[in-house]
Amino acid sequence: MQKNLWLGVLGIVLAWLAFGAAEAQTPGGNLTAYDDDGTILANGKRTIIIGTYAYTSKYAERPVDEAMKELADAGFNLVHTGTAPEVLSAAHEAGLMTWISVGTLDLKNREESEKKLRERVRAVKNQPAIAFLETVDEPAWTWLSPAQRVPAQALAEAYPIIKAEDPNHLLYTNHAPTNLVSTMRAYNSGTDVVAMDIYPVNPGGLRKSYALFEDGYQGDLNNTYISQVGEYVDKMRKVTGPNRPLFMVLQAFAWEMLREEGERDDAKILYPTYAQSRFMAFQALIKGANGIIYWGSHYTPYPSQCWTDIKRVVSEIAALAGPLAARRPPIDIATEYHEMGHSVDDGVQILAKRHDDALYLFTCNAYKNPCKATLSGLGDWRKYEVLNEDRPGADVENGAFTDEWEPFGVHVYMLTP
Repeated sequence: MQKNLWLGVLGIVLAWLAFGAAEAQTPGGNLTAYDDDGTILANGKRTIIIGTYAYTSKYAERPVDEAMKELADAGFNLVHTGTAPEVLSAAHEAGLMTWISVGTLDLKNREESEKKLRERVRAVKNQPAIAFLETVDEPAWTWLSPAQRVPAQALAEAYPIIKAEDPNHLLYTNHAPTNLVSTMRAYNSGTDVVAMDIYPVNPGGLRKSYALFEDGYQGDLNNTYISQVGEYVDKMRKVTGPNRPLFMVLQAFAWEMLREEGERDDAKILYPTYAQSRFMAFQALIKGANGIIYWGSHYTPYPSQCWTDIKRVVSEIAALAGPLAARRPPIDIATEYHEMGHSVDDGVQILAKRHDDALYLFTCNAYKNPCKATLSGLGDWRKYEVLNEDRPGADVENGAFTDEWEPFGVHVYMLTP
């Protein structure tokens, strides 16, 4: 009997030790993966990413916990951080996910750089807020040169090393908008999530500045309007294919503000307006991005109208995160334009999502002129509301309704049976 008692006690002790070991091995942070349509799975939940590279402005010193709370309250769910414990803790307390840069391999000094890479990953992989790791920013791009700044091979060889140390968090790589599709595809083997930055709000006539071409623009497509955001989504989907996550990095700054204070031309300081930020964000999602991330707010005064407008856009998107994260339903919506005295160069772009017994239509006019169109093929849906606009909805008659869009305008409709 005494022997059985000791065996029982020993069993309990071993069970507790096993539990403790299992608990110690539980990965820190948010377990991230992605679904077969590129939607991020954060702890198993389909999630639209709304992120920012900065949590503070260089023009305002604020407590980090206050800054993180502001982001969370606005609807952001992701923020880029360093490894400072107080910053990571503040992000976690605010309910934000984080991503952290860990670097990549130096192929000329592979052994030493691999050791350092492993150490950096080990140091951050169990942070409670972590969701993604980043290797290096814009590796394929060198200003005004066709050379790749960091070779694709470096990221490809770093990928299994990082994954061996941390299999629980996706790797993130952001590209500049100006490399060839074939060039950027070579980097896919070194990452999970692909992103691209495009900042088209530009007064024109900017002096020579880093990241701008000789014509004063960052992008290099023929389209210099803000609707180039959607064209770059199309370009990047050729890079990623339909299944890999794609984030679009959007503008939260004025180009002229990237210069030192004494070098600025005040007449050239131009920030995105609310309408422009709203269009760029919704167009990116409509065209197939799985998330948006803002860059440049560190260089934007705080408080400012620009930052207020971006938070307003973020709040709208966050309120629609459920529908946006849903799968696309099998619906074929036709668009018939009505004469308004203009050609329709691109026109109304549509993303349909079904969520909680409603059909959501996210639409934007990618054309520089107003347009009027009838949307049809809506089946048995009977009524629609226009969200975030001060106007009533109406009936859907015979599976169709007609509306008008301003230049680069956005309408979000909720259809009910």
